[in-house]
Amino acid sequence: PAPDFALPAASGAEFRLSRHLGKVVVLTFGYTSCPDVCPTVLAELAQVRERLGNAAAKRVQVVYVSVDPERDTPTRLRAFTEQFDTSFVGLTGPMDQLAPVWKAYGVSVVRRELPGSKSPTYLIHHSASVFLIDAAGRLRVMAPFGTPSDDVLHDIRALLKE
Repeated sequence: PAPDFALPAASGAEFRLSRHLGKVVVLTFGYTSCPDVCPTVLAELAQVRERLGNAAAKRVQVVYVSVDPERDTPTRLRAFTEQFDTSFVGLTGPMDQLAPVWKAYGVSVVRRELPGSKSPTYLIHHSASVFLIDAAGRLRVMAPFGTPSDDVLHDIRALLKE
């Protein structure tokens, strides 16, 4: 079974993974200030969702969990995820709520200060995998960053047929 969790959604409602049984959940982790990897992952997932077609896409929920609660406010997170697809759910919250979710999915999160800047500036180095959770709530696929979107699309289609 995929580790269940509850976190505040950018919409203000609580998101609980176990409430999404019956859908394929595409779970990934990142942050809104990410310069390259996170936007790439979300853009690819938006393309995958589009390629599924409307009927299948309604049975898929993309969930983006913040690794930067200091900067990722609900408003900022919602604006960021909606750039890619308005159906994407962004989750954030205090560190004591996020850290157990990161740990449950084996996501490493390391803050790196950027030297020489006048204001505190940092990047977050983190695991950038995409997790596919089937309609029964089982963690079925872990696709590392760089997995071709055609492969992710294939795996989601296979899970939708079950």
